[in-house]
Amino acid sequence: HMVASILPLTLKDATVRKGGKTIIGPMSETIDPTGFTIFMGPNGSGKTTLLRLMHGLEHPRGGSVTWQLPAAQARTRQAFVFQTPVMMRRTVVENIAYPLRVRGEAKNRTLAQAAKWAEIIGLGNALEQNAEVLSGGEKQKLAVARALIVQPEVLFLDEPTANLDGKATREIEGILLAAQADGVRILMRAVLRVTSFFYIKDRCTSVQRRRHFSTHQKRRNPNHFYQETSSNEIYFLPHGSCFFNGLQHRRSG
Repeated sequence: HMVASILPLTLKDATVRKGGKTIIGPMSETIDPTGFTIFMGPNGSGKTTLLRLMHGLEHPRGGSVTWQLPAAQARTRQAFVFQTPVMMRRTVVENIAYPLRVRGEAKNRTLAQAAKWAEIIGLGNALEQNAEVLSGGEKQKLAVARALIVQPEVLFLDEPTANLDGKATREIEGILLAAQADGVRILMRAVLRVTSFFYIKDRCTSVQRRRHFSTHQKRRNPNHFYQETSSNEIYFLPHGSCFFNGLQHRRSG
């Protein structure tokens, strides 16, 4: 029988406060079951806090964050990839297999699955290598594989390509697009720069605080979509051009 989805995820007047300051909200939004959502905005706009709030690492001071299923069930069907991946003092294959081992699955089976994922991410020849000596790009690919091996319904990523070169970034993008094609719902924080993600995005979300987007009235192209926001608002922008702080991202296709 079909397994019920943990989505949609509903935020209703959700607020996060730290040190007496409001970091997020009050915010109401629904995350639909399908898509690839990129959260954009300048430093300090609350993108990471928003991801952590959705994932359950932050608790709302006000409002609610509700999955379609009980939170205990939802937690087992999502994963989070941090900007700086943490490598355990174990081999590559043991690092990838770790989430399955924590869930009590048999060692032989978990290592076999981890070896398959190592092949997918290009580390098939480094199974017994110490994961701590991998390059930055290799560590990030390992972290993504370690998240995907549990077959999450939802995958959160906090700027996974921020410190990587172009080649490593494209490799991560390829892995994520393949995961999306397999039905994984992806929500990702991205830096304010042009990357190929802007050409493959489903929805581009901008979190903006304290100032308006910079726009150039005289340069506006009627074929492009522009959105200006006020403080603490979140927008899901449709397909087309996004205009953030003077950076114009061309319409795909």
